[in-house]
Order: sequence, then C-alpha cells, then structure tokens
Amino acid sequence: MSLLHPFFLFSLLFFAFSFSSAQYNLAPCPLDFEPLLNVTTFDVNASTQCQYVIQGLRLVLATYLQSTGSFLPPINSSESCWDSYQSVVNNFTSNFNIRSDCGFETTWISEGCMNITTRSQFDAVVSQATRADIVASCNQSLENSSPCATCTTSLSNLQAVYLTGSSVGNLTDCTAYPSIYAAGFANYLGPTDPGTAKCLFNLNFASGGSGNKRRGVVIVVVVVVCSVVFLAVIGGVWVFYRKRRESRSVKREIVNIEMGLESISGSTTLIKFTIDEIRQATRNFTRDNIIGRGGYGNVYKGVLKDGSEVAFKRFKNCSAAGDTNFAHEVEVIASVRHVNLVALRGYCTATTPLEGHQRIIVCDLMKNGSLHDHLFGSTEKLSWPLRQKIALGTARGLAYLHSGAQPGIIHRDIKASNILLDEKFEPKVADFGLAKFTPEGMTHLSTRVAGTMGYVAPDGKKALMVIGENQPSLVTDWAWSLVRKGRAIDVVDNSMPELGSPEVMEKYVLVAVLCSHPQLYARPAMDQVVKILETDLPVPSIPERPISIVAEMDDIERSVSSSDMGCISSSAGYQSFTFEGQQHSD
Repeated sequence: MSLLHPFFLFSLLFFAFSFSSAQYNLAPCPLDFEPLLNVTTFDVNASTQCQYVIQGLRLVLATYLQSTGSFLPPINSSESCWDSYQSVVNNFTSNFNIRSDCGFETTWISEGCMNITTRSQFDAVVSQATRADIVASCNQSLENSSPCATCTTSLSNLQAVYLTGSSVGNLTDCTAYPSIYAAGFANYLGPTDPGTAKCLFNLNFASGGSGNKRRGVVIVVVVVVCSVVFLAVIGGVWVFYRKRRESRSVKREIVNIEMGLESISGSTTLIKFTIDEIRQATRNFTRDNIIGRGGYGNVYKGVLKDGSEVAFKRFKNCSAAGDTNFAHEVEVIASVRHVNLVALRGYCTATTPLEGHQRIIVCDLMKNGSLHDHLFGSTEKLSWPLRQKIALGTARGLAYLHSGAQPGIIHRDIKASNILLDEKFEPKVADFGLAKFTPEGMTHLSTRVAGTMGYVAPDGKKALMVIGENQPSLVTDWAWSLVRKGRAIDVVDNSMPELGSPEVMEKYVLVAVLCSHPQLYARPAMDQVVKILETDLPVPSIPERPISIVAEMDDIERSVSSSDMGCISSSAGYQSFTFEGQQHSD
C-alpha cells in the first residue's frame, strides 16, 4: 500500500500535466492573417524579413483589437497563431521559419505591455485628454507624410509618458501598443487602409484592381496621343534640339537646383545668410578661425552680429551639379530636432566671380570640439562619467534618427570626429552628408559602402595593428577575445580618471561588442540599446563571432595574453589606441 500511494500520486500528476500541456496549445487562433496576403513588401532580403514579420503581426493585432476589444489572443492559442502566420509568410518566401530564424518564443505573441490586454485597461492607463489628442491627430488619411508625422509624434508622446514597461521579445511591447490602438480605434479607415498600414506599420498594400484598370486606360490614351504629337513634330524639333541640347540641359539643371534650394527656406525656419555676413563673421575666412578640416572642406568659427558664436561648414570644389548633395544635407539636418543632434541655424548659397559656387552650412558652435579631439588628441583624458554621458547621448540621438524621425534616417558615417561636444559635454551627432532616408522605417538598410573607411561598422572597420605581436587584427575582435574569456573589464582604459563601477563599465563593453557584431541579426536596434543603458535590463547574450577576415581569433588572444599592454594603431598611422591590461591568474 505504501508503494502504490506514491505511484498513484505520480501518475495523477503526470497525466494532469500532460493534459494541461495539450490544452495549452490546442485552442484555435482567433487572429485573421489573411489581410497580409495583400502586402507587397515581404519579398525582400533576409536581413529585413523579421522586421516585416513584427510589423505584420502588429497590423493583425490591430484588426483583432478593432473587432474584439482585446490586444492579444489567448495564450493557449499561441501555437496555432504562429502556425497560421507561418502559412501566410510561406506565400512570400521559402525556407524561412518565423520563430527559429527570428528568435521568437511561442508565448511572446500573447504577452504584452504592462499586463494590458483589453481596450478598457488601456483607457484606464492613458488619460482621456491624451486619447482625444490621438484621435485628433490620427483620425484622417495617413497616406501623406505630413498627417503621418503628426500622428506618429502624438503616439511617441503617449508611449513615453504612459507605456514605460519593458519589452517582450520586441513583438508586442509597449512601443507597439500606441500604433495598434491608433489603427484599431483612432483611425476611421482601419488598419488595412494602405495609408494607415504604411504610416503606422511600414507595410505597403497592393492598391485596388479597378483603380489600376482605370489608370491603365488613361495611361494608354496619354501615350498614344503623345506619340502622335511627337511623330508630327519630330522632324523639325530634332535639328533644333540637337544644336541647343547641351546649353538648355545646363540651364535646366541650374534652374532645378536653385528651385530646390529655395524650397528649403520656404519649408523651414532656417536663415539664409549672405556671403558678406559670413565673411564678416569669419574675418574673411581667416586661417586662424579654422577649427576643423575634412574631405568636404573646412569648418570655421565665427561670431554673428547678435554676438552668438557659430560654426560655418564651408564646402570646397563646389559646382552647380554639387548643389544637390548640399541641399540633401540641409534637408536632413533641418528635418530633425533632438538634444543629441546638431542644430542647424541656416545656410548660404552664393556665386562670386573669383571663388565660384559657395555652399556653407551654419550651426551652433560646439566649444568642446569633437570626441575625436579628446580620444586621440593631447587633451586630458575624459573621465568615465563623461564617457558614459557621451555614449548614452549618442545612442539616444541615433535611436531618434532610426525610430523617432519620420521618415527614418540612417546616418552611415558615425565616427568620433562626427560626434561634437557642447560646453556641458552633451554629444551632438553631426555631418549628415551621407545620410539616407528610409521611407519604410527599417532599422537596417542595405546600400553601397559609404562613409569613412575604418569606421563603417562592422564590415569596413579599420584594420589595426597589435604592435607587440606585429599581427593585424580588428579592435572589435580584440575586445571580443577578452569578453569570451570573462575579462570584459580589461577592455576599459584603467588610466582614465574617475573610473565607474566595474558592473556598469562591463555592461557598456558588452553592449559595444554586441553592437559591432558582424552578424546583422545579433545587433540590437538603437532604441533597445538606449533601454539597456538607461535601465537594469540585462545585455542579451552575445552569439559567437565568425572568424575574422583580417586575423585569426587565436592570434588575437595570443597577442592579448602574451603582454600586459597592447598598443593598437591603424596601419596608416591615422590614430593609435593603447590598452593597459592587468595580470590575471587562470
């Protein structure tokens, strides 16, 4: 009897557990993934598929909220919902598993923000005035950029004030709830409206067939009429156009560029300075006023008539054709406002007989120079509190460019010389000459190689030399070799003043190594980086790095372990890095 009793109890518990586990995943999925079959943007490279999966799920959750008043499906339907979603994704791409390839846990689809699962719970957390503001901003067609920007700005404010909980696998976290709520209730057109889907979820929907047919008929008629007219006059126009083609083409280009530059001042509050005003402020561009040089030209300090100190970025080798790049940088800087982005005061476009085309950008003067000046110059080393402030501020600025700006902006040339420091050592991300808009709001962008070689992370990083071993290596591989051995703190220069706590400094090292990981999937989004640095969130596990193209990992580890001090410098002598380590016993 004494043996039967525990056996019976074990059997009862086992069958009860098996029954509950089966029930956990047997419920049918209440979500409708059919609308995603009309999405036209799933057929992309593998690096962005997980982003589309996340945005597609949020759109489906918005339709579910609209019909049921619930943000999330029941947790016992998680498995069936993933299966339903997978079947839809299979229509767009093969050999792609949502959960395994993107690292999503099964239960994440039913886990949300701050235990908010229904609309009534959401209304209890968010004030009525804020919800009314969301309706006023988002209850319109969001197809154009202006109403979309108004709506997303209101949603960002809501999330920052009321939804401050931690994320759950970056699926249905607090950053997603405002868009889901706005699409489900605030916008009268609903989540599947093409304008709403593109603005709030960065998804493109195929337009209706009847409209396409009507537009097709119109296009055919226009093409036929234009062809007839063209054939009627081509004989006489051809000779005239051949003689005047070059001169008219140049004039047309100049007119278009000037119109583009004039449109900048018409759409912003920027000041258009005259060349004489800038000459007076810089003492006729005297060399004593030069505070920076680069491939683009020189940067001068100066004083305006009102007594304010500013910086003038003067482009060299300008031409009429180069005005397009100048207009692009002005457009990018003028479109964003953030405490960690350089503020643009104005610009100057002029043509003089002696100097030709003049293109100048006017910004606030950063009295502490650039981060490069402090890291590689002769000034006193920055303390840990200042380095921590600069790292966090730079991350915030980049997170705003990627996620806060509409459309998103990828800088593509982040380096120490492009991080300016004001009088309080608040970092300002500068130099947007290579920036690229991302209309679909993706956090990753595949383009041709751009920027300064040696800084394009991670594949284009400068090959550095470990002087002690005379072996080429990457500084990121050197840091990773220490992290792998549990010596992350040795990456920190222990000669800097006011060292922080080892736990905090190690956290920053781990985040830096994770952000420079060669594999795209392993690198976190910038808004996630900010959350990790600002809160007690743990740093995600760092996947193993592939073998470096420049050096074997064993060579790097041997270089680190064989000497107490490793001095790393660029092969071109551009700059040098010195790392002072401590002896550790195994």
